[in-house]
Amino acid sequence: MNFGLKSKLARTEVKMEESKGQRIYKVVMLVIITALLSSLITTIFIKEKIESSSSISAIVQNGGATGLESALASIRTKLEQEYIGELNDEQMLEMAIKGYVAGVGDEYTEYYTPEEMKEQYDTAMGNYVGIGIYMVVNYEEGTITVLEPMEGSPAETAGLKEGDIIIKVDGTDVTKDNVSDMSNAIKGEEGTKVKLGIKRGDENLDIEVERKRIEISHINSRMLENNIAYIQIKDFDGGTAEEFKENYENLKSQGATSLIIDLRNNGGGIVDEAIDILEMICNKDSTLLIEKDKEGKEKVTKSEENPTIDVPIVVLTNGNSASASEILAGALKDNKKATIVGEKTYGKGVIQTLYALTDGSGLKITTAEYCTPNKTAINKKGIEPDIEVKLPEDIKELTDKNDTQLKRAIQELK
Repeated sequence: MNFGLKSKLARTEVKMEESKGQRIYKVVMLVIITALLSSLITTIFIKEKIESSSSISAIVQNGGATGLESALASIRTKLEQEYIGELNDEQMLEMAIKGYVAGVGDEYTEYYTPEEMKEQYDTAMGNYVGIGIYMVVNYEEGTITVLEPMEGSPAETAGLKEGDIIIKVDGTDVTKDNVSDMSNAIKGEEGTKVKLGIKRGDENLDIEVERKRIEISHINSRMLENNIAYIQIKDFDGGTAEEFKENYENLKSQGATSLIIDLRNNGGGIVDEAIDILEMICNKDSTLLIEKDKEGKEKVTKSEENPTIDVPIVVLTNGNSASASEILAGALKDNKKATIVGEKTYGKGVIQTLYALTDGSGLKITTAEYCTPNKTAINKKGIEPDIEVKLPEDIKELTDKNDTQLKRAIQELK
C-alpha cells in the first residue's frame, strides 16, 4: 500500500490483473511498505502488461497537453542561460512527470520512477525492506502515526510503539506539504539507517532505526473459548489468502466450530487476495464485488467455487479497516455470511491499476469505483457495522480483557 500497496492501511488497493488516505498506508516501512501503501488503503490491481510507449514522456506527448512542450522548452532555455549549476536532465524529467500526474488532483493516482516502481511491486508481493511498522498517513493534517511495529522488526527493537507520531524524518519536519515525501523517506536500502523524531504523549524522542529485510506474516490466529477460531488479517499482500486458508484449516482440525475475522487496522492490499478468501466462504455464483469504470460500465465478480468454510462468522472492523478489508466485509455482510461488529470502516471505494512502462517506471491510476454486492457505495462513506461497539477511550494497550469489540464478537458466537 500500499500501492500503497500497503499504505497497515494505505495501502492503496492493488488489483492484480495477472490473476483473476487521511490515506491509510501499510508502511511496512520496511520500505516499508511504507505501505505503502501506501496503502491507506490500498485496493490495487497490478497490470503486468508493458505499455507500448517507450518512456513516460511519450505518454505526456500523446496526451495532447496543449502548450506543455513549448512551456518546458522555454523554462529549459532560461535555466541553461541563468542557472549556475549543472542540469540533471533525468531528475528534472522525473520531477516534471510527477508534478504533471499529481495535477490530476487524485491522491491515489501517481507516477513512479523505476526505483519506486520496483519498491511498489515488491511491497505488493510481500518482499519488504524497511524498519517494519504499520502506519497511517493523514494528508489533511500532515501527520504520520504508527499503528504498530511488526513483531521482531527493527522498529520494535528500536522502541517504536503504537500511537507514536512521526514528526521528523532525518531532521526534516513532517508537514502537510511534504507528508507523502516524508513517508517515502522512511523507506530505504537494506543496512542503512533513518533517524525519526517521535512525539509520544508530552514527550519528544529521537529514535534511529536500521532498515532490514523483513519476513512478514499476514495472519495471526489462535483458538478462543467455546471453540471459536480467531484469525486476524493484517493486510492483503501477496499470499494472504493461502495463509488464511492454512490457519483456518489448522484451527478447524483443533475443533473450531465458529470464526472471528479481525480486519481492524487493515488498510487493504491486493484485491484478488480478498476475493480468494471470499471464494472460501460465499456460495457459488454469489456476487462478491461490483466495479464501475469511467464510462459507467459495470464489472461483476461472482464466486466460482462451492464454499469450504461453513461456520458462523463475525467480522471485526474499525475506522482503519479500508479498501480490500471493506471488499471482504461488505461482501460477507451483503451475502449474509457474517455479522459485522465494531465501528464504521474507513470508506475507500476506489480501485487503482498499476501500469508498468517499458523504461521500468510506472503509473498508478484510479480506474474504477466499487460497491458491495447490494450496490451500496462506500467511497467516503464506509460500511456500517451490524453491531456497533467502541473501545474504551482510556485503553493504553489492547488486551483480551479490555477489548470490548472482541468480547462482543465472542458473545455473538456463543
